[in-house]
Amino acid sequence: MLPRRRLGLTELEPGIISLGTVKFGRNQSVKYPDSFNLPSNEQLRELLAAARDLGVNLLDTAPAYGFSEERLGDLLRGERQSWIISTKVGEEFEPDKFAQEGRSWFDFSARHTRASIERSMRRLRTDYLDIVLIHSDGNDLDILEQSPVIDSLCRLQQEGWIRAIGISSKTAEGGLKAAELCDLVMVTYNPQNPHEEAVIDRCRDLGKGVLLKKVLASGHICHDAPASGKDALEQALAFALGKPGVTSAVIGTINPAHLRANCLAAMAVLHD
Repeated sequence: MLPRRRLGLTELEPGIISLGTVKFGRNQSVKYPDSFNLPSNEQLRELLAAARDLGVNLLDTAPAYGFSEERLGDLLRGERQSWIISTKVGEEFEPDKFAQEGRSWFDFSARHTRASIERSMRRLRTDYLDIVLIHSDGNDLDILEQSPVIDSLCRLQQEGWIRAIGISSKTAEGGLKAAELCDLVMVTYNPQNPHEEAVIDRCRDLGKGVLLKKVLASGHICHDAPASGKDALEQALAFALGKPGVTSAVIGTINPAHLRANCLAAMAVLHD
């Protein structure tokens, strides 16, 4: 079973590996090295069962992940209390029925924020959300300082709809600001892109949680590795999980074997 770490000052304790669910509901305009078909419900049930057995207990989703929220809502019936659910607000995605590309657009208004949270709760069949992250368009500081989204999320948190709030940031400056304002920050961090390391350090100083994204560079680290994929995987996870202040690495997959390999590699590098 994966060890767990406290998410900052919250009461949430995710396993050191969390499961990203982009591939549950979207296969257009994504940055993975190989194309893929959306999995069946049976395949997803097998994946979630494997995740539960391994100690993975945080599922990361978003409205921009196509049908991911709806599918999770159906798949987790009767199991809500077993999972930490993290979703997002701000980005919307419109798939193209006739091509392989879709279109993202962003709205950080108070009205859209509340409507998005209400919709996510309906889709996920839950009366609360453990984590809600702002899905940044890249203008982190403008979003945090000029839009009403933080105030809106804080009000919803006070009303009991959300347990923890944060941002999935795209700049170090935005992540550092979010560390002051939020419960947690999700940052990109891997050997090819260590540029937000200062955010992790700041969160650690402030007692804030840190979730990592793109730990495997959307799969490219293992896919492009000249040596064995296992070596590249363990090196990336050692880099990510060995950094003080990191709570959990969110890695997306729809392959139970890949999930097991990720978890076993994570446990191996922590014991080295």
